[in-house]
Amino acid sequence: MASTNVNIRMDSELKQQFEAFCSDMGMTMTTAFNVFAKKTVREYRIPFEIGGEMPNKETVEAIKEVQEMKRNPSIGKAYTDVDEMMKELLD
Repeated sequence: MASTNVNIRMDSELKQQFEAFCSDMGMTMTTAFNVFAKKTVREYRIPFEIGGEMPNKETVEAIKEVQEMKRNPSIGKAYTDVDEMMKELLD
C-alpha cells in the first residue's frame, strides 16, 4: 500500500508535549496518528470521549477547598437546610 503525507497544524508547545508522550510510549507521532486513524476507521467512531475543558486553576482550588472542608468540618459550616444557609449568608 502506498504512503502519503498528511500535514497537521498544531500549537508548538502541544507538539513538543505530544512528541514526548509518544517517545515515552515507544512510538513516533506518525505511528500514533496511524493508530488513531486505523482505530477510527475500524470502529467508525472517534475512539475516545470528547468532553469539555478541564476546570481552570480557580475552580480546581475551590474544589480542593470544599474537599478539605468535608474532611475537616471545623474549617467550615455544613447546612442541612438551604433556607437556613441563605438566611445566614444574607444577614
